[in-house]
Amino acid sequence: MASKNVLLIFKQNIMYRPIIYRLATEYGIIFNVLEAKILPKQEGRLILELSGSEEEIANGIAYLEAERVQVDLLVDKMHRDEQRCVDCGACTAVCRTDALSIDRPSMKIGFYPERCVACGLCILACPVNAMSGISIDNDNEI
Repeated sequence: MASKNVLLIFKQNIMYRPIIYRLATEYGIIFNVLEAKILPKQEGRLILELSGSEEEIANGIAYLEAERVQVDLLVDKMHRDEQRCVDCGACTAVCRTDALSIDRPSMKIGFYPERCVACGLCILACPVNAMSGISIDNDNEI
């Protein structure tokens, strides 16, 4: 079973249609809501973990795009500079999805981008600037 974290942006005119329901019932995708932000009379933003076969996920994403939902894969939004990282663990304290975690017994920091939701907290926490990328909360490169 494959899994992908995605940011979905729903414009006001499509926000209240049963798009996510159909994603599960018609495309066989299991989803986990990682974060939701609804701005009344503006837009809705969801971060979902989509699980299913690679084909189901690809078909589901194609369906979302056909429904005019903006879909951003989050796996490539954050980057870690292995040369700069000193394995201090500051980033692991703020990472809410365990995309950054301490591997025991080596005490090295592991970065698992497939778990990342691009919140940008690791960038702010890192004292040596080993993390970089685009935070979805700011829509800016940090």
